[in-house]
Amino acid sequence: MNPSNPTLDAKAVAAMSADALLQSLHSKAGGLTQTEAAQRLAQGGPNSLPEQHVSLLMRLLRYFWGPIPWMIEVAALLSALVRHWPDFIIIVLLLLFNAGIGFWQEFKASSALDALKKQLALKCRVKRDGQWTQIDTAQLVPGDVVRVRLGDILPADLKLIAGDYLSVDQSALTGESLPVSRKLGEVVYSGSIAKQGEMVGVVYATGVNTYLGKTAQLVQKAGAVSHFQKAVLNIGDYLIYVSLGLVAILVLVELQRGLPWIDLLQFALILTVASIPVAMPAVLSVTMALGALALSKEKAIVSRLESIEELAAVDVLCSDKTGTLTQNKLTLGDPLLLAVPDAATLNLHAALASQPDNGDAIDQAVYAAQPVPSTTPAGFTAAGFTPFDPVGKRSEGRWTDAQGAPLAATKGAPQVILDLCKLNADVRSKADAWIDAQAAKGLRTLGVASKTGDDVWQLDGLLSLFDPPRSDSRQTIADARSHGLAVKMVTGDNVAIAREIGGQLGIGTQIVAAGDVFDADKQQPGVSLADQIDAADGFAQVFPEHKYGIVKALQDAGHRVAMTGDGVNDAPALKQADVGIAVSGATDAARAAAALILTAPGLSTIVKAVEEARRIFERMNSYAIYRITETIRIMVFVVAAMLAYNFYPITAVMIILLAFFNDVPIMTIAYDRTAVDAQPVRWDMRRVITVSTVLGLIGVGETLLLLWFAHEVMKLDMGSIQTFIFLKLAVSGHLTLFVARSRKAFWKKPWPSPALLWSAILTKALATLFVVFPLGLIAPISWSAVGLIWVYCVFWAFVEDQAKLAVYRHFDRSTPRHLSFLHLLKQRTFKPGQ
Repeated sequence: MNPSNPTLDAKAVAAMSADALLQSLHSKAGGLTQTEAAQRLAQGGPNSLPEQHVSLLMRLLRYFWGPIPWMIEVAALLSALVRHWPDFIIIVLLLLFNAGIGFWQEFKASSALDALKKQLALKCRVKRDGQWTQIDTAQLVPGDVVRVRLGDILPADLKLIAGDYLSVDQSALTGESLPVSRKLGEVVYSGSIAKQGEMVGVVYATGVNTYLGKTAQLVQKAGAVSHFQKAVLNIGDYLIYVSLGLVAILVLVELQRGLPWIDLLQFALILTVASIPVAMPAVLSVTMALGALALSKEKAIVSRLESIEELAAVDVLCSDKTGTLTQNKLTLGDPLLLAVPDAATLNLHAALASQPDNGDAIDQAVYAAQPVPSTTPAGFTAAGFTPFDPVGKRSEGRWTDAQGAPLAATKGAPQVILDLCKLNADVRSKADAWIDAQAAKGLRTLGVASKTGDDVWQLDGLLSLFDPPRSDSRQTIADARSHGLAVKMVTGDNVAIAREIGGQLGIGTQIVAAGDVFDADKQQPGVSLADQIDAADGFAQVFPEHKYGIVKALQDAGHRVAMTGDGVNDAPALKQADVGIAVSGATDAARAAAALILTAPGLSTIVKAVEEARRIFERMNSYAIYRITETIRIMVFVVAAMLAYNFYPITAVMIILLAFFNDVPIMTIAYDRTAVDAQPVRWDMRRVITVSTVLGLIGVGETLLLLWFAHEVMKLDMGSIQTFIFLKLAVSGHLTLFVARSRKAFWKKPWPSPALLWSAILTKALATLFVVFPLGLIAPISWSAVGLIWVYCVFWAFVEDQAKLAVYRHFDRSTPRHLSFLHLLKQRTFKPGQ
């Protein structure tokens, strides 16, 4: 059997002894060497399921297939049939240009997302060259010895060869609704989640050879389209229907007037293509991908792109305390000695209930207090270990001392340890008073107990632990509030500690015990659960099920909620939250459930992510307004002008060139500078449609006025009128983009990004040069006419900007009429019945 690509199945492995399996895999209990692992990886391939890769050529060809490309291709074919060769060449060039731009933007977006996926790669603990180390799960090979514990996603199919027990959730693989217990000698499958316990296993299958790979039952996240994406896509559908309706009216009327049907059909096709938001998918994907890349530079990795828009709307942030608001660097304070003679003995027993290499902050603090930190206490031989879990809230080590006597030591939550030991009332009262005194000072406490053989547990004493607030937490919370975020602390510590930290950081001291809030007998009469949770500054003594309930209640109250978490039991709350956030150091299960994964400690990363999300939202909002405005401006104007004057106000070639000149700068909106809204932002379709309609109708009116001036006053011939109108539509298009991109006056900060500004300037310069030197494609116009059009467009840009500001003032309830009404409301006292 090839150890790099074994053909063992789960039943065969389960029937084999650990030694027999290790022998068949040419491995040993101490694991492989780095050289052996590298050879097996080269032969057997990575521990991952194959992804379906589409070749670059096929990606490019997709841009020539579909309803929009078909319409352009039919327009090109019709141009060839009627021998309009300039039209044919320009249409083909437009088709190639759109395909090239779309392909390039998709390639950049996918490259950015691939870079993020690498940062999200799962890690595992593996024994190589006799030492425990951490590697990407993709580097695992059969024969590797790995350690799995609470919160891990199992990296491969394993046979358990050391440890006491492991509880795993394999519902996504087998359909079992409850976690199952696995013991020594049993097998566990890749993709399962460790819910309790810790064990060591040997890898017997990786990649496509795993149970997961063979059944292809991947854990699929819901790929729901976000609120904003739904709105934008609905806008696209709306614009298509409007465009097709106007074109149908145009075709019916002009056919009755006797226009050649093939020319009319070609023009109608091109007009429809120009009005439909062809660039929308590219703009959406590029803006989201670049936004995710920007967030990754702020140490926040997005696992689902649509969560960026949800993050912009979040108004409540439920934050963990430990490691997020505090430093997560615990140190031991003065202990309370009870059944042991000195602090050294108490610390020793605490170390016997700890593990030096599991990364736990409390265990590290305990070992740091030993004479020789991070080593097994001298004179003791390990007999077994039960790791900490959120339900039992304690860990236990079983040892044999130098004389061969069995000794067990446990440490954990004080109340759990006190309940474990049979204490008399005096000792219990003394311990409780000491715990309360430490809590009042903001200190955590840890109970330590021990027993010899089958004796009862004796309470050795209590340790105090202090986790100081991060130096930036208070300022970060103030910044979050200035962004319209209500910060609520969520911690497993007791109420006294939570209030102390809440007061220090400015969160508030209205901290309540989570159990009291959800206990029907303790709830305030006449006050709903949602209102109680909404009014609290934070929650203490929180269990995983409380987190889910807190999120659900806040959502029921109309809030958009972000929830932080780091453990496997936080996964339900992270999934329920509008934006689940896995904090730095979170378990694999929490990272898999979260929409945002932090790679740096602290809360400041979340605030930066909110700012970036709001910038991305504003870019998308600007694009939506601009796109609707341009469709109304071009479609309504062309149809109205043809019905009124019975000639084409612009030619098919001009419409194609307009699409070119508009699509290039609009792509760069993904890089635009935007203001960060001081409050959470949500999609407001009514406001977007109103602003777009006002700007669009003003654009139609100003263009019809210029058409009348060119036709009736300047007495230009048809060709010159068409060129006149073409330049007007080209210039005013991006002036409208500058108007639409900000809620302030368009000349105020934030100014357009260099990419957006220069792309607009260059395309407008090309359009201007083209109408003066058209190379025989259209009728030329003079520089004086060009100057007139530019001045006319700039004047109307200011008019549009004032109209936009008036609409926003109306929606913000800040017009003089609204302010006067609100002032009267303040001066008058309303009584029931008035």
